[in-house]
Parts: sequence; C-alpha cells; structure tokens
Amino acid sequence: MADHDFVGMWVTKDGHIRQELLPNGRYDEARGTKKSAYQGSYTVTGNHIDYVDDTGFTATGDVVDGVLYHEELVLYREQ
Repeated sequence: MADHDFVGMWVTKDGHIRQELLPNGRYDEARGTKKSAYQGSYTVTGNHIDYVDDTGFTATGDVVDGVLYHEELVLYREQ
C-alpha cells in the first residue's frame, strides 16, 4: 500500500494526458486515444516522484500546492 497521498488520476488541463498513480507503486499513462502509452514504476520521496517506465526511460516530477509538475507537463488531480 502507498504511504503517500498522490495515488489516483492526474490529468492535463486539456485532458490529453492522463496519468494514474496506482497504490502498488506502478503508473499507467494514457495519451490522447492511446491507452497505456507508458507504464512503469514510481517512487515517492516527500513531494518528489521518480519514474522508471518499463523500457528503462526515467523521468521526475514534483507535487507543489496540489499540482503535479512532471517534466514539461502540468497535471491536476482528477476530481
């Protein structure tokens, strides 16, 4: 079980990118009509997220004031 409160769906303002952070430390990211465009694992340290997709590509993100800044993306928690 996750020991942080970032689990759930995060989306860009236009809804084009949807990233679900799962409680088991995995994520699933959809882009446009392509479901599961990226999948992998993530770890959380404080407000920082480290991602490793299943191909080995790495990325980072930070949650600031309830907004997820993931590389060049800005994602908001889906209500």
